[in-house]
Amino acid sequence: MRTVHATRYVMPLREGGSLPGLVEADDDGMYVCKFRGAGQGPKALVAEVICGELARTLGFATPELVRLELDPELARAEPDPEIQDLIRASAGLNLGVDFLPGALPFAPTPETAPGAEPAADVVWFDALITNVDRTPRNPNLLEWHRRMWLIDHGAALYQQHAATMDPALRFAAIREHVLLPYAGSIDDADARLAPRLDGAVDAAVGEVPSEWLDRTHDYAAYLHARLGAPRGWVQEAEHARIA
Repeated sequence: MRTVHATRYVMPLREGGSLPGLVEADDDGMYVCKFRGAGQGPKALVAEVICGELARTLGFATPELVRLELDPELARAEPDPEIQDLIRASAGLNLGVDFLPGALPFAPTPETAPGAEPAADVVWFDALITNVDRTPRNPNLLEWHRRMWLIDHGAALYQQHAATMDPALRFAAIREHVLLPYAGSIDDADARLAPRLDGAVDAAVGEVPSEWLDRTHDYAAYLHARLGAPRGWVQEAEHARIA
């Protein structure tokens, strides 16, 4: 990931519970800043980086991620005390997500949903990363330049918030996936996608700044185990699809 430096705090984005903010950076780009000092802490950023980079490897449209350096002095121009505190608590390295101007929320319907194969690919991916946050209530999908974009993976890899990460743990939440009603075979998606992640897991984990990592967890080993045979989570997703 590239490193950029925030030069201006533009506005809060109050749609998310973590209160991300729109910032301008020294490359003249605009980024959604995911603050290290937000309530979810750095673990949400770990999930964002690993899952975002894996999504990119698989060819999904997803915004570029950057390492975003934040100067606490930017808080002085913000009138809201809550945001001032958040900026100061997040001084240093944060996560920047490329801002997609004019993007609209995408809630699939029978008329607008992607085809059976691309829908199955997203379901497969979210089952792999145990993403609990791609539901009809909160799809975390955008439409931009006539493409469907995957965003906001901070709630994925949720087992990192526990003492251990069990790669064999059931993931019943896949039944609530927003694209499941439109998906084709998850088994076929597995055959398409799993080979493309050879070598990608270690690279994705390697993009996470070391100071964000919880050293009690081996994220690469966890994901390698999820991708190992037998992949029970694939069958679980397939059963949910045909139920």
